Amino acid sequence: MDLSGMEQFLWLGLTEQRAAETAKNKNLTNFAKLVQEAAKQHGAPAELPKPFATLFFTLLPKLKPQMTQNIGLIVKHILSEGIKSEAQLTAACEFLLASTVSAVDEEEFKKACGVGVEVSVDEIEDAVSSVIDKYKKQIVAERYAFNSGKILGELKKQLPWADHKYVKKEVDLRFLELLGPKTAEDLAPKKVKKEESKPANEAAGKKEKLPAQTNGNAAGSEAMNEDGAATIEELMKTKAHFHKVGENYKTDGYVVTPNTKELLQKHVQAVGGKVVTRFPPEPNGVLHIGHAKAININFGYAKATGGACYLRFDDTNPEKEEEKFFLAIEDIVRWLGYSPVAVTHSSDNFQQLYEWAVVLIKKGHAYVCHQKVEEMRGFEVQLSPWRERSVEENLQLFEDMKNGKFDEGEATLRLKMTLEEGKIDPVAYRIKYVPHHRTANKWCIYPTYDYTHCLCDSIENITHSLCTKEFQSRRSSYYWLCNALDIYCPVQWEYGRLNVNYTVVSKRKILKLIQTKVVNDWDDPRLFTLTALRRRGIPSEAINRFVAGLGLTMTQMAVDPHVLDASVRDYLNNTAPRTMAVLQGIKLTIVNFDEMKLPANVQVPDFPSDPQCSKQHTIAFAKEIYIERDDFREDETDKKYRRLTKSQAVGLKYVGVTLKVLEVVKDSHGNAVEVKVTAHELSDSNKPKAFIHWVSNPVKAEARLYENLFLHKNPEDTTAVPGGFLSDINPNNLTVLYNVLIDRSIAASRIYDRFQFERIGFFSVDPDSVHGKRGRGHADVSRDNLNGCFAFAVCAALLQCPIALFNSSLDNPHFFVGMLH
Repeated sequence: MDLSGMEQFLWLGLTEQRAAETAKNKNLTNFAKLVQEAAKQHGAPAELPKPFATLFFTLLPKLKPQMTQNIGLIVKHILSEGIKSEAQLTAACEFLLASTVSAVDEEEFKKACGVGVEVSVDEIEDAVSSVIDKYKKQIVAERYAFNSGKILGELKKQLPWADHKYVKKEVDLRFLELLGPKTAEDLAPKKVKKEESKPANEAAGKKEKLPAQTNGNAAGSEAMNEDGAATIEELMKTKAHFHKVGENYKTDGYVVTPNTKELLQKHVQAVGGKVVTRFPPEPNGVLHIGHAKAININFGYAKATGGACYLRFDDTNPEKEEEKFFLAIEDIVRWLGYSPVAVTHSSDNFQQLYEWAVVLIKKGHAYVCHQKVEEMRGFEVQLSPWRERSVEENLQLFEDMKNGKFDEGEATLRLKMTLEEGKIDPVAYRIKYVPHHRTANKWCIYPTYDYTHCLCDSIENITHSLCTKEFQSRRSSYYWLCNALDIYCPVQWEYGRLNVNYTVVSKRKILKLIQTKVVNDWDDPRLFTLTALRRRGIPSEAINRFVAGLGLTMTQMAVDPHVLDASVRDYLNNTAPRTMAVLQGIKLTIVNFDEMKLPANVQVPDFPSDPQCSKQHTIAFAKEIYIERDDFREDETDKKYRRLTKSQAVGLKYVGVTLKVLEVVKDSHGNAVEVKVTAHELSDSNKPKAFIHWVSNPVKAEARLYENLFLHKNPEDTTAVPGGFLSDINPNNLTVLYNVLIDRSIAASRIYDRFQFERIGFFSVDPDSVHGKRGRGHADVSRDNLNGCFAFAVCAALLQCPIALFNSSLDNPHFFVGMLH
């Protein structure tokens, strides 16, 4: 077996097989070499005693690069037997990490990790007696079911440097003395009390347990709830374990330079010791559901910690940037409930970024290159033949780039570094003869994201640069660039990206859908852009809760649309007032309406499932009403059918009457167009099997019912969809209903007002709606296992089934978008 790279681990007593496996970890191998060298300097024997070997091996994964210069201090006190336990090792590493940017005081070090502290047997026994006495009554009552971990935890705090094996042994002995040997009852498995099953719709506000998907594996909402929280603020306070402001040097991979301490002191002073984050979108498209997670994490963390968050537009690509995207992005951020401390632009710093590029050239860290784009792509490219140009030549060529002496693609400025992913010498500047929306024609060279991002973070004194996991491979270049310029270096933290199945969120692909007329625009409710979700009627609060429920993890998530829908339903069930509407109606004439002296108006509760809410609205009730066509059948062969038939009565919601069929009126084709019925007072003797909703004197609407836009879960998967995502369009993604009838009480609703249509779903008013006439576009609605969206021309679109309604008669259209139950 080849022993190269294994010597240190063999020295620590590992077998050859285990040493070979461990040596594959480069970090552990490097630390093991440093520990072995330090041990030799402090007189360690060639054959290491097992207690030392065990402590050294335990030490390795606790070490960080920032601590390498002080590793010898830990090794010294292990060999002198001042450090004997893992608890002491942990405390020693924490002390050294906290002292990264300051000199280490050895006496303070010894005090911090208990060097030389001896805890006697008497001290242990006295401490155990004290804690046992504290919980004695509870122990006697619960016997061996008592959680002894509570006692051990307290003892660990009292005696951090004690031998915890002996402490555990002493606790077990005291239990035996107090309780005696375990009885058969103590040893019997404990019965887990099962929760009684509850109706699915028992209480408003309870979340449905719907399956999600993480990396292709199904995961129930229980798992999501364990990682998540009810609100973003709660999530950030309980799950976001980031570094404290100014303690950047304690994080993994952070590079400490001779000036780090001074730079951090100035940084902490500049931010007043408070958290500063930023949300940095590119203004070349609208935001999608994945951005909702980024917005909530960046703004939410700042808010939860009393800090501030910038909205910074990364406007370094003038070809694709449009003013409408700047406005739409800021609008959505504010719609989600967040107010930036300031709206900034990368272009604010173009002059500073240029000057820093000149500094990098002077330091030999950057050069002008003439390779074509295709020559630089990939991970096995050859080094540029212009990499070793002189500083003077690079400075002149970069100046020529700025002054427009090269064509586009003829020259770039590249950084001399290799990214973690293996990419060599990333581009920092390229030439684009395109006017910039803010700087006009001042510049013809524009910085890249890799160059701009970290430097703008430094300029704005960002404490926590929070980004999605794909940027993890650029963390080292982030740190390298700041340190190469000797400026304040923020800390980059990554989290898992959020994706949704049965859709695409790529700006390029959405634009293709718009250009090919598959969808109408960026806010088409079939999309998962945030403007589309808002138009669909989804409240910002529900989106924020959805994101909070997913948690803060490094795992990339792909969830089905119904997971978001469950969160939306949960919120709207408590906030969207109920009303009645009929999607596909048939007229009922109550022939004895006057004889029964039935009321002309009926009071209907806005939230019938909430007994504490007294809000209600008035609806008309007349001789002619409309019910869903599916709520009446002439065919009586289905014995499970519970609604109106020729021989079966049905109840009307909120009226207190039952209806019986008297006559069915048909057209020339034999289709039922009207049902004449008689009304009967509801009593114990004539209780119907079902109650149905209805409308009287309604407003007409046009509704669009949407299903998933794509047939496959991942329409971008070329294996499942070899023809490309445009070939995967669901042909039934839109169904239009032209004669939907809604109650007149909501005809004058405002844009984005939301309602729950009884027995159907949730709906919201579409921005295209205009009172009294048809809107510019149709209302949008999508159908799924949730509620639908409707839009009416007078108002707008509701959640997932858009409907066009009529304002004052059955001839004036309105549009709704709704979400079907």
